[in-house]
Amino acid sequence: MILKVIRWIVGRILLGLNAIFRPTPLSRDPDLQAHVDSETAQMSLYEFESCPFCIKVRRSMTRLNLNVEIRDARRSEEHEKALIEGGGRRKVPCLRIAGEDGADQWMYESSEIVAYLNERFAPAEAA
Repeated sequence: MILKVIRWIVGRILLGLNAIFRPTPLSRDPDLQAHVDSETAQMSLYEFESCPFCIKVRRSMTRLNLNVEIRDARRSEEHEKALIEGGGRRKVPCLRIAGEDGADQWMYESSEIVAYLNERFAPAEAA
Protein backbone atom coordinates (compact mmCIF):
# COMPACT_ATOMS: atom_id res chain seq x y z
CA MET A 1 0.00 0.00 0.00
CA ILE A 2 2.77 2.44 0.90
CA LEU A 3 4.52 1.70 -2.39
CA LYS A 4 1.32 2.56 -4.27
CA VAL A 5 1.12 5.92 -2.47
CA ILE A 6 4.77 6.68 -3.23
CA ARG A 7 4.26 5.81 -6.91
CA TRP A 8 1.19 8.05 -7.04
CA ILE A 9 3.06 10.99 -5.48
CA VAL A 10 6.12 10.57 -7.72
CA GLY A 11 3.86 10.21 -10.76
CA ARG A 12 2.08 13.48 -9.97
CA ILE A 13 5.43 15.25 -9.50
CA LEU A 14 6.64 13.94 -12.88
CA LEU A 15 3.41 15.00 -14.59
CA GLY A 16 3.78 18.49 -13.10
CA LEU A 17 7.39 18.79 -14.19
CA ASN A 18 6.46 17.53 -17.65
CA ALA A 19 3.79 20.23 -17.93
CA ILE A 20 6.23 22.94 -16.85
CA PHE A 21 9.15 21.79 -18.99
CA ARG A 22 7.20 20.58 -22.04
CA PRO A 23 9.46 20.14 -25.09
CA THR A 24 9.03 22.42 -28.08
CA PRO A 25 7.46 20.54 -30.99
CA LEU A 26 9.44 20.24 -34.21
CA SER A 27 8.21 22.55 -36.95
CA ARG A 28 7.72 20.93 -40.36
CA ASP A 29 6.51 22.05 -43.76
CA PRO A 30 2.70 21.49 -43.80
CA ASP A 31 2.93 18.89 -46.59
CA LEU A 32 5.63 16.97 -44.74
CA GLN A 33 3.63 17.17 -41.49
CA ALA A 34 0.58 15.80 -43.31
CA HIS A 35 2.71 12.88 -44.54
CA VAL A 36 4.03 12.23 -41.01
CA ASP A 37 0.47 12.42 -39.65
CA SER A 38 -0.68 9.80 -42.16
CA GLU A 39 2.14 7.49 -41.04
CA THR A 40 1.48 7.99 -37.33
CA ALA A 41 -2.23 7.31 -37.88
CA GLN A 42 -1.15 3.65 -38.00
CA MET A 43 0.31 3.85 -34.47
CA SER A 44 -1.04 3.88 -30.95
CA LEU A 45 0.76 4.17 -27.63
CA TYR A 46 -0.54 2.07 -24.75
CA GLU A 47 0.44 3.72 -21.50
CA PHE A 48 -0.29 4.67 -17.91
CA GLU A 49 -0.54 8.43 -17.50
CA SER A 50 2.02 8.87 -14.70
CA CYS A 51 4.47 6.08 -15.65
CA PRO A 52 7.93 7.69 -15.99
CA PHE A 53 8.80 5.57 -19.02
CA CYS A 54 5.52 6.53 -20.69
CA ILE A 55 6.22 10.20 -19.98
CA LYS A 56 9.62 9.74 -21.65
CA VAL A 57 7.97 8.38 -24.81
CA ARG A 58 5.25 11.06 -24.83
CA ARG A 59 7.92 13.78 -24.48
CA SER A 60 9.74 12.35 -27.47
CA MET A 61 6.50 12.26 -29.47
CA THR A 62 5.83 15.90 -28.52
CA ARG A 63 9.37 16.94 -29.49
CA LEU A 64 9.02 15.19 -32.86
CA ASN A 65 5.50 16.63 -33.34
CA LEU A 66 3.91 13.19 -33.78
CA ASN A 67 0.17 12.67 -33.59
CA VAL A 68 0.02 9.17 -32.15
CA GLU A 69 -3.17 7.97 -30.49
CA ILE A 70 -2.69 7.58 -26.72
CA ARG A 71 -4.49 4.66 -25.07
CA ASP A 72 -4.52 4.51 -21.28
CA ALA A 73 -4.41 0.80 -20.41
CA ARG A 74 -5.06 1.48 -16.73
CA ARG A 75 -8.25 3.48 -17.14
CA SER A 76 -9.77 1.57 -20.04
CA GLU A 77 -10.54 -2.14 -19.84
CA GLU A 78 -10.88 -2.17 -23.63
CA HIS A 79 -7.34 -0.82 -24.12
CA GLU A 80 -5.94 -3.12 -21.43
CA LYS A 81 -7.53 -6.13 -23.12
CA ALA A 82 -6.22 -5.08 -26.55
CA LEU A 83 -2.71 -4.65 -25.11
CA ILE A 84 -2.70 -8.10 -23.51
CA GLU A 85 -4.28 -9.87 -26.50
CA GLY A 86 -2.18 -8.11 -29.14
CA GLY A 87 1.12 -7.58 -27.39
CA GLY A 88 0.98 -10.54 -25.07
CA ARG A 89 1.44 -8.74 -21.74
CA ARG A 90 0.24 -5.82 -19.61
CA LYS A 91 3.38 -3.75 -19.76
CA VAL A 92 3.71 -0.12 -20.73
CA PRO A 93 4.76 1.84 -22.63
CA CYS A 94 3.90 -0.19 -25.70
CA LEU A 95 3.81 1.21 -29.22
CA ARG A 96 1.51 -0.67 -31.59
CA ILE A 97 2.39 -0.20 -35.23
CA ALA A 98 -0.35 -1.45 -37.55
CA GLY A 99 1.11 -3.20 -40.56
CA GLU A 100 -0.33 -2.78 -44.03
CA ASP A 101 -0.66 -6.56 -44.21
CA GLY A 102 -2.80 -6.61 -41.06
CA ALA A 103 0.03 -7.84 -38.81
CA ASP A 104 0.75 -5.47 -35.93
CA GLN A 105 4.16 -4.88 -34.41
CA TRP A 106 4.22 -4.35 -30.62
CA MET A 107 7.24 -2.49 -29.22
CA TYR A 108 7.59 -2.44 -25.42
CA GLU A 109 10.81 -0.77 -24.24
CA SER A 110 10.75 3.04 -23.92
CA SER A 111 14.33 3.43 -25.19
CA GLU A 112 13.56 1.25 -28.22
CA ILE A 113 10.37 3.20 -28.92
CA VAL A 114 12.18 6.55 -28.70
CA ALA A 115 15.03 5.28 -30.93
CA TYR A 116 12.51 3.97 -33.48
CA LEU A 117 10.60 7.27 -33.54
CA ASN A 118 13.82 9.29 -33.86
CA GLU A 119 15.10 7.07 -36.66
CA ARG A 120 11.84 7.25 -38.55
CA PHE A 121 10.72 10.85 -37.96
CA ALA A 122 13.61 13.06 -36.80
CA PRO A 123 15.10 15.35 -39.46
CA ALA A 124 18.47 14.08 -40.71
CA GLU A 125 20.38 17.02 -39.21
CA ALA A 126 18.75 16.49 -35.77
CA ALA A 127 19.07 12.69 -35.62
